[in-house]
Amino acid sequence: MTFPLLTLSHQQPFWKFRTHRVIANTTESTRNLCKSTLYLFLALATPFIAYRCFNSSTMFWSSSSSSSSSSSQPATKIDAESLRRQRINSSKLYQPDTSSKVPVIYSSYYDISFLGIEKLHPFDSSKWGRICRFLMSEGYLEKNAIVDPLEASKEDLLVVHTEAYLDSLKNSVNVARITEVPPVAMLPNWLVQMKVLYPFRRQVGGTVLAAKLAKDQGWAINVGGGFHHCSGGRGGGFCAYADISLCIHFAFVRLNISRVMIIDLDAHQGNGHETDFGNDERVYILDMYNPGIYPFVSACFLYLYCIFSKDNSPHLLVLLLFFIRSFQDMTARNYINQKVEVGTGTTTDEYLKQLDEALAVAGSNFAPELIVYNAGTDILDGDPLGGLKVSPDGVIQRDEKVFRFARERNIPIVMVTSGGYMKTSARVIADSIINLSKKGLIETNVHGGRNIMI
Repeated sequence: MTFPLLTLSHQQPFWKFRTHRVIANTTESTRNLCKSTLYLFLALATPFIAYRCFNSSTMFWSSSSSSSSSSSQPATKIDAESLRRQRINSSKLYQPDTSSKVPVIYSSYYDISFLGIEKLHPFDSSKWGRICRFLMSEGYLEKNAIVDPLEASKEDLLVVHTEAYLDSLKNSVNVARITEVPPVAMLPNWLVQMKVLYPFRRQVGGTVLAAKLAKDQGWAINVGGGFHHCSGGRGGGFCAYADISLCIHFAFVRLNISRVMIIDLDAHQGNGHETDFGNDERVYILDMYNPGIYPFVSACFLYLYCIFSKDNSPHLLVLLLFFIRSFQDMTARNYINQKVEVGTGTTTDEYLKQLDEALAVAGSNFAPELIVYNAGTDILDGDPLGGLKVSPDGVIQRDEKVFRFARERNIPIVMVTSGGYMKTSARVIADSIINLSKKGLIETNVHGGRNIMI
């Protein structure tokens, strides 16, 4: 006997109805799982967001009050500047003997490694050592010719940073927020100081010292440094100390330099040093960056939540985080003297063309006595955070153009390596330094106890 196929409508078989229900249930389960994950993220992120709000409002009102007090109480400002000069003059960061060294600065303490936790951030925290090993293995650098910098002390850091900000680093939760590695929040702070912040402070010492070496020998490269997201009162983006700002203030006092140009070619906006020197006419900032990638993480979570959520109520927390980061960046963006925005997907030829034009404009607008070059390699094609499509050879050409710009004008130049989130970054940086040596823009050999610039 043959039974007719059970149907629910004119032509719809029962098995199709069950398939539709399974698909619907699966989709709903996936949506609920994603929502639960994002709710968990928001719950964990709420303390960070609250801190960010408090920190931002504190910075805003303190800057407002300082502006009003500076006009009504100029003596206070003078006293603060005197204290800054006193700290700079008493610092030991310029003390290392460099007479028989080349102006390449590195310490084995730069590299960050602790039980693999450092791998939770996309930044390659061992690239600094690998750069030097590449240079030594190919005969362009001798180990005993590398300058080993001192650690920046608290008094050194207070030249730029507030006491409140430095005290905030005694809380591992705050350090976790700045480094963007959540498990750091669960570590005892003495361990965080030793394994995370000490390497950063050593790199700060390297950037500060680089200015002195550049003044003496025409150029200097700190294999680390370039923490351009950190300002005097706020850290972030894996940047805990404002080494660029510190380097410049030391140069003002100890090297008698009065005009500095920052050339920031990291893919991200240098919102830290821009905040610090926003109204300082002694500093000219050329920042060439991708405006569509920062704050990247906030935008991603907002996008994912909007896809999987049916209601809008929890959007406010993510939007608040996104708004705060965007507001801070937009405020700092107003302080850029020469803004060059390169969109996602920009290729090598277009990037280098825009750089040539930017350098020509900068050279005609400002005559610096020192250049601080933030040479991030996150512009490389394939970098997960940069969004640009510049080839390794393009990075090498970029660095050559900047050094040639300085050399043609006889301006001392400091290079820091900044961001770069691929394992290939170290090789590219080493190849770029080798190219600078081959082109005669730097000299990494020691002749008679003194580095000679060809």
